[in-house]
Amino acid sequence: MSKKIILTLFAVVSLLVKVNAQTFYRWTEWGASVGATQYFGDLNDHYGFHFIRPSFGVFGRYHLNHYIALRLSANYAQVGYDDSYNSNAYQQERNLSFRSNIFEGVLQAEFNFFRFATGEEDSRWTPYLTGGIGAFYYNPYTTFDGEKYYLRPLGTEGQNLGSEYSSRKYSNVAMCFPIGVGIKWWAAPGVNIGFEITDRLTTTDYLDDVSTTYVGANKFAPDPTKLNAAYYLQDPSILKNPAEPLGRAGKQRGNSSTKDQYMMLQVHVSFQLKTYKCPVNISAWRSLY
Repeated sequence: MSKKIILTLFAVVSLLVKVNAQTFYRWTEWGASVGATQYFGDLNDHYGFHFIRPSFGVFGRYHLNHYIALRLSANYAQVGYDDSYNSNAYQQERNLSFRSNIFEGVLQAEFNFFRFATGEEDSRWTPYLTGGIGAFYYNPYTTFDGEKYYLRPLGTEGQNLGSEYSSRKYSNVAMCFPIGVGIKWWAAPGVNIGFEITDRLTTTDYLDDVSTTYVGANKFAPDPTKLNAAYYLQDPSILKNPAEPLGRAGKQRGNSSTKDQYMMLQVHVSFQLKTYKCPVNISAWRSLY
């Protein structure tokens, strides 16, 4: 048997042995998440947990190394709250409420406390810190007289009443800054599970359509020929106490000194695909020529 045939067989055997040794491509993984969401803001300023609603998402994770990763996520969530959940007498009389769907996209960095590598017994789990930036769409609404009303078009804090209140106008899109902690582990080679809680700090105080002061019910005078939802929803205390509603012009309606937030608690399941790397014995192949 010639030298070239022996070296060729040796190179082929080396390649096949490496192919049979499965590894995991540590740089990327894909997954989905499910969990719960809670809003904090002008209607829930004492951090109550009376309106917890589901959230769902998908994500991709890119590992810079075994300690730092980037995660790009798309999530759907529901938020809301009612003044009736509060124990404060003023808030109960204020009688505000809202609901909103949230669609967000966020980019987060993960900082592992320990080395994490799927398939490695000594690197099976780690707690981590996370922080990032994102944007989300929201559109607060409520129900009045059996009908659903989106609050932004109604201008409940005078947004539709001229330039005097133009600074109170808000967009349906805002920025968010998730900050949180989590823990992740691999349940099987290539199958990773995570548990994470993150608070979304936002750039809007109108997630709940409440921020500053009343502009006065007289500016929303009801049309006697039809139901004027804006008149009642700018100050729903009218429904509880028509003789002495709260909404006098200039009186506090919300707290504009703080922005709204929402918190997500999620479970992640993700997958890393198997890959096969085949080292080539360069010196052996060169010797064939």
